[in-house]
Amino acid sequence: MTAALFQLLRRDLGLLLFGSRRGGTMLPLLFFLAVAMLFPFAVGPDPKLLARTGGGVIWVAALLAAILPLDRLIEPDIELGFFDQWALRGIAEEWIVAIRVLAHWLSFGPPLMLAALPAAALLGLDSQTLSMVELGLLAGTPGLAALGIIVAAVTAGLRGGAALAGLLVIPLAVPLLVFGAGSLATGGTSGTALTAAVSLVLLAMAPFAAGAAIKAARG
Repeated sequence: MTAALFQLLRRDLGLLLFGSRRGGTMLPLLFFLAVAMLFPFAVGPDPKLLARTGGGVIWVAALLAAILPLDRLIEPDIELGFFDQWALRGIAEEWIVAIRVLAHWLSFGPPLMLAALPAAALLGLDSQTLSMVELGLLAGTPGLAALGIIVAAVTAGLRGGAALAGLLVIPLAVPLLVFGAGSLATGGTSGTALTAAVSLVLLAMAPFAAGAAIKAARG
């Protein structure tokens, strides 16, 4: 069982990082950096304004970057019958979803945290604000990954499911954005702690909620 789950993680991570015809993990990173580069042109070169709003911009860019691969997280495997094959091998949907959440986070979470370094330089963030942004992303991106998997499973098989998934994720991710960006405004760690708490709730829900949606889509 452990070996099968490890092989599944390796497969999922390989597909998310390198297997997409649309750029793999590079597309979310480029999108993330493009937002950071364009924002100063939109609001002007005022360094105080950029420093005050830059952290929130990074959070919004991280959310939008996490939405990009939603259409290839669950639906292709349902269409190709992979979930049926895994069920015959005795691997429950909940285990597959847990592995998929981990693979999804590894494919965009750590890369976005690295990309936040040049983004912070573009937005004029100081080292203290950058450290809080990085801590918030570490706490919040697992929740974004879990939320993305849940929504991708719920919308799998629906007409226009990819667009619907993006529309659903944005309002559902508001608590993560509020607490994550709010910690930058207050300068404390309470917002980061609340972000981590929301992430833990989403991580606990994801295997069961997405697993039930996958079973319904297969049935």
